[in-house]
Amino acid sequence: MSEFANTGTIAAIATAVVPQQGSVGIVRVSGSQAMTIAQTLFHTPGRQIWETHRIVYGYIRHPQTQQLIDEALLLIMKAPRSYTREDVVEFHCHGGIMAVQQVLQLCLEQGARLAQPGEFTLRAFLNGRLDLTQAESIADLVGARSPQAAQTALAGLQGKLAHPIRQLRANCLDILAEIEARIDFEEDLPLLDDKAIISEIEKIAAEITSLLATKDKGELLRAGLKVAIVGRPNVGKSSLLNAWSQSDRAIVTDLPGTTRDVVESQLVVGGIPVQVLDTAGIRETIDQVEKIGVERSRRAASAADLVLLTIDASDGWTQGDQEIYEQVHHRPLILVINKIDLVETKTITYLKYPNIINQVVTTAASQNQGIDTLETAILEIVQSGKVQAADMDLAINQRQAAALTQAKISLKQVQTTITEQLPLDFWTIDLRGAIQALGEITGEEVTESILERIFSRFCIGK
Repeated sequence: MSEFANTGTIAAIATAVVPQQGSVGIVRVSGSQAMTIAQTLFHTPGRQIWETHRIVYGYIRHPQTQQLIDEALLLIMKAPRSYTREDVVEFHCHGGIMAVQQVLQLCLEQGARLAQPGEFTLRAFLNGRLDLTQAESIADLVGARSPQAAQTALAGLQGKLAHPIRQLRANCLDILAEIEARIDFEEDLPLLDDKAIISEIEKIAAEITSLLATKDKGELLRAGLKVAIVGRPNVGKSSLLNAWSQSDRAIVTDLPGTTRDVVESQLVVGGIPVQVLDTAGIRETIDQVEKIGVERSRRAASAADLVLLTIDASDGWTQGDQEIYEQVHHRPLILVINKIDLVETKTITYLKYPNIINQVVTTAASQNQGIDTLETAILEIVQSGKVQAADMDLAINQRQAAALTQAKISLKQVQTTITEQLPLDFWTIDLRGAIQALGEITGEEVTESILERIFSRFCIGK
């Protein structure tokens, strides 16, 4: 590739660099000159053996001035037993900024070049260490925001997505071989069974459909669920956020209109990352600051995956609640009846609200009551499919979904071609299209633009 050429020796800082934080900082070097650079910069006291998959202790010094840069460890991984299948060395320095930046600069001065984003993983792919689904799973694992997202990424890294894709592609190749054999040796072979070919294609298409069903869940795990708490002023929205997040993120008072802006908290519910937005109370107001907050609340509700419409149990369903409901009812919605500790049970039983609302929970946020019930209701909506959901062991991304969709379209066209009894040559055209689309997912068929799109979203050093 032009920008990501698999040549030369590359170096990058492989850990997050935070001023005055972190005990260890790592500079990673990969390529034919990695060992030479390490031997030039790293000095080991005593008779330590420089062997693959060993860690040696010593000092990093400037090669000309011999100035001491850092006391460090050196990890050695010789090809092909490394992440990139090239010689790889890692300088494990003290954390912070200065040590790793100075070591990286010395590596560049010795002939390495700064790695592009994702170039270490790209080299792992180009050298056969990973396929594209595994490479994308590494990026997902690094960016995982919940244990479930991490587990799904690990499943992809272990090949749980690549295996079924390869099998589907192999099945298509078998069909193609049968067809091409008839084209080349028509007189020597029996006629093709059209119905059997169509049946096999239908099975492949059905498996592709099953894989496509995991796309929404994949987006949910990667991006998380955005939940907006909305309602009139002083119904307990901020108390609900504080009780749910077990923190005092939002200001709670008896005065209506306390929250003037959207307050955000990050939670994990049932393995799903959840971004909870506590919004300003929605009402008509002449206060210009509050008016801005109300407008932001409306926008947050419109953009949310799920709305928690919160009302005050002691007030019942008011005209103000109805007006808010009419603004947000187009989104998946849970009615939260809050402050139940202030009313009798029969009051809640006879409380009137629109019959179309079928997800209702009761809470006493100030008493930390009802949070478990709320989380259960959220997961029920997720599993029902109203909010993105699917099987939790496998999840495809948008790129993979696009390729699978193209493969399915091509297979459908093959069935049409067979049904219309067109010549065998026409059968192979769309079948090859399906094979190419499936190959793009794992990397058997790949273009420079695909690789650039995938690896450009990686961090430098990975």
